[in-house]
Amino acid sequence: MTLPNMISLARLLSVPFNVWLMLIDQWRLALVVFCLAGLSDAVDGFLAKRFNMQSRLGQYLDPIADKVLLVSVFIVLGVQQHLPLWLVILVVSRDILIVGGLFLLFVMDQFYEPTPHMLSKVNTATQIVLAGVVIAGMAFELAELAAVVELLVLVVAITTVTSGAAYMIAWWGRMNKLEDGA
Repeated sequence: MTLPNMISLARLLSVPFNVWLMLIDQWRLALVVFCLAGLSDAVDGFLAKRFNMQSRLGQYLDPIADKVLLVSVFIVLGVQQHLPLWLVILVVSRDILIVGGLFLLFVMDQFYEPTPHMLSKVNTATQIVLAGVVIAGMAFELAELAAVVELLVLVVAITTVTSGAAYMIAWWGRMNKLEDGA
């Protein structure tokens, strides 16, 4: 297993610990774990590309680790009413739609090489920033971050819808080709 894959796996394994920390109101430690997880996403990608350690496993493991981390954190923040539930539903639904489309391609014996759109990378980055700001606000009782959070909620909503639409358009085109026998 390559070093980038081990980093992605560590990020994935950190999720239950991070969720638990938020649930027991250990926000400062949750912020540290979340920031390390977010940083690990940048580090594993950099190492994989810079040192030619890209692998097929990494193509799947990295986005799975990202999604599990973000979906879990968003659900906890939504249930605890630190994020609007409509945004949590939007974020989770987008990811379910993407995974469902990939599963359908797999069931139909269609090879899929995961290549995230730039919009998806921007969406992941904005989700990480929003979650980090909310957790930091809880950790240090920074009520003055409310306006920043509101703006980030709007940005995340926009990037979630646009990146989800891009995936759906690509998926729709691929399904139409399959249906036409192409």
